[in-house]
Amino acid sequence: MPKVLISDKLSQNAVDIFAAHGVDTEVKTGLTPEELQAIIGEYDGLAIRSATKVTAAVLAAATNLKVVGRAGIGVDNVDIAAATKRGVVVMNTPHGNAVTTAEHAMAMIMALARQIPEASQSTKAGKWEKSRFMGTELTGKWLGLVGCGNIGSIVADRAQGMKMRVLGYDPYLSDENAKRLGIEKVDLDELLRRADFITIHTPLTDATRNIISADALNKTKKGVRIINCARGGLVDELALAAALDTGHVAGAALDVFVNEPATDNVLFGFDNVVATPHLGASTLEAQEKVALQVAEQMADYLTKGAVTNALNMASVSAEDAPILRPYMGLGARLGSFLGQVESTGLKSVVIELDGRVAKLNADPIVASTLAGLLGPAMESVNMVNAAAVASSNGIAVSTIRHDRQCDYETLLRVTIKHDGGERTIAGTLVGGNKPRIVEVQSIAVESDFPENLLYLRNYDKPGFIGDLGTLCGRHGLNIATFHLGRRDVGGEAVALVEIDDVLPAGVLDEIKSLPQVVRADNLRFSAQD
Repeated sequence: MPKVLISDKLSQNAVDIFAAHGVDTEVKTGLTPEELQAIIGEYDGLAIRSATKVTAAVLAAATNLKVVGRAGIGVDNVDIAAATKRGVVVMNTPHGNAVTTAEHAMAMIMALARQIPEASQSTKAGKWEKSRFMGTELTGKWLGLVGCGNIGSIVADRAQGMKMRVLGYDPYLSDENAKRLGIEKVDLDELLRRADFITIHTPLTDATRNIISADALNKTKKGVRIINCARGGLVDELALAAALDTGHVAGAALDVFVNEPATDNVLFGFDNVVATPHLGASTLEAQEKVALQVAEQMADYLTKGAVTNALNMASVSAEDAPILRPYMGLGARLGSFLGQVESTGLKSVVIELDGRVAKLNADPIVASTLAGLLGPAMESVNMVNAAAVASSNGIAVSTIRHDRQCDYETLLRVTIKHDGGERTIAGTLVGGNKPRIVEVQSIAVESDFPENLLYLRNYDKPGFIGDLGTLCGRHGLNIATFHLGRRDVGGEAVALVEIDDVLPAGVLDEIKSLPQVVRADNLRFSAQD
């Protein structure tokens, strides 16, 4: 039974979801990094919020870990590169708190426009400073959205309900989506120049860090108001403080800061700054929703192989997982065959999909094939990190889908180029789910993937079969199946021979010394390949 550690607070309903899927859980919150490292090796999954730091050191100790699930959108507390290297899937729940965060951004816009926090504090202090708190209407104002994804699009919808006009900057925003959302699509400079309010809804990356910089603020109109409910570091806090000090920026509302917890900040001394302690996702509904979602996603992965909202692996739905599994198994075995035969000097891999497989989600099949190919020569390679391992070793990977008639209902062909030349193998599924070799080096030959397989390249000459049988008989080796294929009469041939037992030391060298044999490899396949 898979076992998951819940190291941050999740609701009992999330625990119940794990249990309903047959996943055992243990709840241990408030662990120190050292305590987490000491026990993480016992678990297949780790469910977290923002408190737990999943560092490279933690991942190094997580010898059985398969998945980290973050209940929420931000994964700043997870070393994704280290997780990928170790073959651990990292999931988040990007949509669970979208409405809540968008609503908080709108609340900040309204609080900023009408100076509500300061007015409330003044009134409760016994003052009645009606003339001091002169606000501004939102109706007719231009709202500039920096980032028009899931949360940004909800903000746009809510702002339009307030009769605001919306400008949007997002490199991934299509003209069609902009039109559908009622957003005027502009570049960043135009947004800065025209917006009365600017709200930021992008992830924090090298490209977006300090996207609201001193230079950006200098391009804005006098009296602009800045809102950030996304990530600390998107706004240059020192530059914003300087712009507030000169009066160029009329006010700012911030839910996130570069350093959190933000107990002291250069912006805290301004009356026209609204600050909240990272409350964007802090509603009962959102916290419950993301907890249930992460439990469902992790349980589906551990029990069905379904991958949802992963940040370092292609998604596979729970419905598609059982359909894809036989094809992934076929790809893994074909890759393993080539990896055992030629594991050094790999330059490129081409994976071709014919027939039914060409219509499926290819990413998991490609990942399984690469894992099988690289596994014989490299430790700890799996579906999660195979593509990254290939890339880091300079191995080019390409996928080709064929829209054509195929001799088989489905066909998967893998071709590798290496220092010594090129090798290829093709396979199909028999009976819908049983992997079978149908071609090696463009020579038609059929075989299953038995536990012990002799792969022989030989010349099609009389006496070869007799010589091999005699040698095996002399060593007490029983031949279970024998599959032959040849290119031309008397020319190059392939033999795939299933042996009941592991070859004793030295026997492979004897086989290689047979006069008709060009090369011989002893291949091993397990049920997990």
